Amino acid sequence: MSEPERRRKQNKDKAFFDYTMLFIVLFLLCFGLVMLYSVSSYESSLDFGDSAYYLKKQAQATLVGIVLMFVVMMVDYHFWRKFAIPAYIVSALLVLLVLTPLGYEVNGAKRWLNIGISVQPAEAAKVGMIIFFAAYVCRIGKNVQTLKGVVRTLLLGVPISALVLFITQNLSSAIIIFGIIFMMVFVSTPNYKEYFLLGIGLVAVAAVFVILVQKGVLTSEQSYRFGRIEAWLNPEAYAGTKGFQTLQALYAIGSGELFGKGLGQSMQKLGFVPEAQNDMVFSIICEELGLFGAFMVLLMFILLIWRFLVVANNAEDMFGALIVVGVMAHISLQVILNVAVVTNTIPNTGITLPFISYGGSAVVFLLIEIGLVFSVSRRIRLKNPVKNQGTEG
Repeated sequence: MSEPERRRKQNKDKAFFDYTMLFIVLFLLCFGLVMLYSVSSYESSLDFGDSAYYLKKQAQATLVGIVLMFVVMMVDYHFWRKFAIPAYIVSALLVLLVLTPLGYEVNGAKRWLNIGISVQPAEAAKVGMIIFFAAYVCRIGKNVQTLKGVVRTLLLGVPISALVLFITQNLSSAIIIFGIIFMMVFVSTPNYKEYFLLGIGLVAVAAVFVILVQKGVLTSEQSYRFGRIEAWLNPEAYAGTKGFQTLQALYAIGSGELFGKGLGQSMQKLGFVPEAQNDMVFSIICEELGLFGAFMVLLMFILLIWRFLVVANNAEDMFGALIVVGVMAHISLQVILNVAVVTNTIPNTGITLPFISYGGSAVVFLLIEIGLVFSVSRRIRLKNPVKNQGTEG
């Protein structure tokens, strides 16, 4: 090989693959399956006669999700930009289909579709909104930096959030979807004053609702959501009803102490914490693995967010960066809100813990999002500097 050819080969940029992110994702998935079996084995034995019932269903969904993650990863993420508007329309249609015979009810909530497989439209909508708003913000360019542009963009997210809220009665997913959109717009604009004022306004509105519930002006007879605020303010007063799940979760956290009772040794999962494999799985993690184990789980999520930041900062273009920001917003918001609910920091809204809580649709669509992030990261090129070659005499 000639010297010029050798130099061209050395100068060729290397493709980037984030093995750290892959390890974190696979670790969380494996840990989630282990914890799911530990948490659900007793209840699934009673309900289905199979202690591994929930584990098998989640493992199947996880395998499908991993396959889809690698498929999406291999596709250039720019390919999805042409499907931005269809993604918005399909997200809306899937939610509307819940009103048809295809929609079915689980645990008193009609939030799922039976289209040969079970699908939760709210989870699909999260992926759709990430793709749509990443493309939309790039299309309007600097206009998103104006107040009018910000308002118009945020208003585009209202219909999907409203459909999820009023049709599926899923407040937590509606909050997450709008939160994803909000964060994507936030990182696209240099002005923070408007967001600061908006944040103060939202906190003020929430405070007014809490005060009205506390004063008895708004009650659980008017809306079950007001009942959740009542239970949040005084769970002991509703220990046998609305505050039962929250109190039992707090007992689980407290009894775990620093290092926990040991994997599989939880007492609260034996029927005391209802649906512990769903949004309350973090409380059983605290009970079995202690605060140390819970901290290590949260540390893995923090490391995952860090890897997202690295990819977003080095993305090839704005579209790729916004996709990563959308996925980062989804996971970070869901982790923060889940832990806040379990620890009774905010009222119970039924938010699951990513990768760990039971839910086939959730893990499949979440892994599709991770595939999008990997697709963005694969377009990053590492510069290969030319080393000075010595002259042989």
